[in-house]
Amino acid sequence: MKYNINPKNGDRLSVLGYGCMRFAGDSIVTSFSGRFDAKKVEQLIVSAVEQGINYFDTAYIYTGSEEILGSVLKKHNLRDQVYIATKMPLFLCRKAEDLDKFFDKHLEHLQTDHIDYYLLHMLGDMKTWNTLCDWGIREWAEKKKKSGQIQNFGFSFHGAQDEFLALLNAYDWDFCQIQYNYSDENYQAGVTGLKAAAAKGIPVMIMEPLLGGKLAKNLPKAAVKRFAQADPGLSPAAWGFRWLYNQPEVTVVLSGMNEQEQLDDNVKIADTAVHGMLSEADQAAIRDVREIFKASYKVHCTGCHYCMPCPAGVNIPACFTSYNTRYSISKSQGMIQYYMSTLMSDKPSYAGLCKECGKCEKHCPQNLPIRENLKAVSREFEGVLFKATKTVAPLFVKKKM
Repeated sequence: MKYNINPKNGDRLSVLGYGCMRFAGDSIVTSFSGRFDAKKVEQLIVSAVEQGINYFDTAYIYTGSEEILGSVLKKHNLRDQVYIATKMPLFLCRKAEDLDKFFDKHLEHLQTDHIDYYLLHMLGDMKTWNTLCDWGIREWAEKKKKSGQIQNFGFSFHGAQDEFLALLNAYDWDFCQIQYNYSDENYQAGVTGLKAAAAKGIPVMIMEPLLGGKLAKNLPKAAVKRFAQADPGLSPAAWGFRWLYNQPEVTVVLSGMNEQEQLDDNVKIADTAVHGMLSEADQAAIRDVREIFKASYKVHCTGCHYCMPCPAGVNIPACFTSYNTRYSISKSQGMIQYYMSTLMSDKPSYAGLCKECGKCEKHCPQNLPIRENLKAVSREFEGVLFKATKTVAPLFVKKKM
C-alpha cells in the first residue's frame, strides 16, 4: 500500500481509504437501514487492514456503520492500527447542546475514547458555519482537541465552489473532504477547491471517486470502448482511481468496497499510485470518456440515499438510476429496471407518486431539482404500458411473497 503524509501532523495515511457508507449487506440502502451482512463486513474490514488500509470513514447517519466498525476493530485489536473518521450530523443539530450529545454517541458506537479525523457533515455554506460559531463551535472544537478526544477537525462539503473557498478561509481546518472524480472536475468544490485547500497545507480526502459506482459499472458502451482502446488491461474503475492518484493534491481516496474482489482490485490499483502517472494519451482518453458520459447521464444522482425516505413512498434513487440507464445503455433496459425497482416490491415507489413536498431537495448533497427530475422520469416511463403493468403488478408481488 502507498501512503501520503499529512503535512499538518505527519500522519501516514493510506492513499486508499475505506468508505463505510456502503458496507456489504442485503440491500442497496444498507447505509441507512443498518441491514449488514455482519460476517462479511468483518472479513472485509480485517482484510483491508491486513492489506495496508488505515483510514476508515463513517458517519452518525450511516445506520449501524459506526457500531459494526467499532465492534470489529475492538474484537480484532485493530483500533491502534487505523485512523477513524466520522461526522457530526449537522442537519440533526438544533442547539449547541446537540454537539456533545452526538459526539458522545460517536464514542459509544465506535467503542473508542477519541476520533482521529472528525468532520462537520455536509457543511455547505457560510450561513451554517456562522450559526455554528454562534453556538460556540470554535471553542467546542478546541476543547475537544485539547482533551485529545478529537485529533483533527474538518468538514465534508457538498455545495457551491465559492462557499467552499469562503469556508476554507473561515477557520484553521485540519483537513477537508470533497466529492471529486473525472466527471466532477468542475463540480462543487472541484479542482479549484482541491488546489486551494492543498495550497493551505490542508489534506483533502476524496469521496465519490467513481460517482457511486457509475464510473465503474454504468459507463456507456462507447466510453468503455474508448478506455479499452487506450489500455485494454485497465478497468473503468482503475481509470477513475488513477485519474485521482495522478494529482498530488489528493491525500486519500475513499472507496465503498462491499466485495472482497473489489477490495483486492482497488488495493492493487493503489499499489501502483504515483503522482503524474498519466500520459497525455491517457488524459485524452479520460477527456473523451467524460464527454461521452456527460452526454448520456441525465440526472447527477450518486445513489447516496440522503433524500430518503420519501413521505410519498417514491424510491428516488431507483427512479433516477433507471432514467440514466435508459439514456446511457438502452430504452428497454431502463424500462425493465424501472418496472422491477418501482412496481415489483411490497409497495409501489414510482415517480408519479411524488407530492412535490420538497423534503428530498433539502437533504440532497448534489442540490438536484429532484421534483422536476421526477416529473421527467414519470413522462418517460409511465405511459399506457406502465399503467397496465401497475394494475397487475400487485398480484405478482403478492404471489411472490
